[in-house]
Amino acid sequence: MEKPNFRTEILRTLEGKAPAQIPVGTFTTAPVLELMDLCGAARPEADSQPEKMALLAFSQYVNASFETLRYPFDMVVLGEALGCAVDPGTKARTPAVLSVPLESSSVIPELPEDLLERGRVPAVLKATEILREKAGSNLPLIVGMEGPADLATYLCGATRFLKWTIKRPHIVTRLIDLCTDACIMYAKECLKSGADIIVIADAVSSPDMISPEAFRALIKPGMTRIPKSLGGGGGKSVLHICGAADPIIADMAECGFDGLSLEEGVKNLKTAVETAHESGVAVIGSVSTSRTLFRGSPADVKKEAFTCLESGVDILAPGCGIAPETPLRNLKALVEARNEFCGRR
Repeated sequence: MEKPNFRTEILRTLEGKAPAQIPVGTFTTAPVLELMDLCGAARPEADSQPEKMALLAFSQYVNASFETLRYPFDMVVLGEALGCAVDPGTKARTPAVLSVPLESSSVIPELPEDLLERGRVPAVLKATEILREKAGSNLPLIVGMEGPADLATYLCGATRFLKWTIKRPHIVTRLIDLCTDACIMYAKECLKSGADIIVIADAVSSPDMISPEAFRALIKPGMTRIPKSLGGGGGKSVLHICGAADPIIADMAECGFDGLSLEEGVKNLKTAVETAHESGVAVIGSVSTSRTLFRGSPADVKKEAFTCLESGVDILAPGCGIAPETPLRNLKALVEARNEFCGRR
């Protein structure tokens, strides 16, 4: 039997077409320790060395049977490129922003012309070229990056940003414009280097962080620019917002992304799927990473996966970033759940 072309199946799904079977993989970070040990590429080197980054990404397919290659393995690449000091982390600890470059709202910087040459951006681009050659046309390359609101908090600090959304919304608008431009410049280059899908992950846009009204007024206009700017490049785009995103699902769908990656915090997944589908947008998710994949058994993973599939998700995936200590058997259980679900339908 001929093996399915996973890249074609994922891209068809994001175009609203029916795949041969529901794809399974991850659109969120996956720095899993067991994968590092099996493939011989561990962070922090895999966060900055293109060859090791590519090797660890490919291990998602070889060792976890995922049908996606998702990288890099942290969400501060753009923040570092825009001047944030970053703790490189360890094998089991993700890189994190240590200090913010903007101390006041008086001066919002211009987008650096050499953004694509800064920090670890060149490493991600080189890893993309390596993976494209290694994967050929069979596996989809998925590059994740921090979204405009997350990036803005890296630049000015989360507390200051949240205060500004209330007291200085005009400053937030300017800052979001800058961060959106950075996302677009980086995303375009990733697609040019061979990536298939860009995932914009924006935890700060969650109703758990800012009000739906603030999202609509301050974040959504910039977010909408991203898929429009990428439309001519042939690549696909996905928006991931953490938490109980129910009040803004329609707004997320209206932003124009090909897919929405949802977390288990969404209170009514079936309704969220129906809302997204009304706009022709695919839904990805949303097995709990903290409760089920990290702490549960394979049986727990399958049970929750079946619930997601029965709710109508188009691509079965973890709901958010995968914890490094997550057992590999639980990742494999996602694929087994999909196989069992599709086999019995």
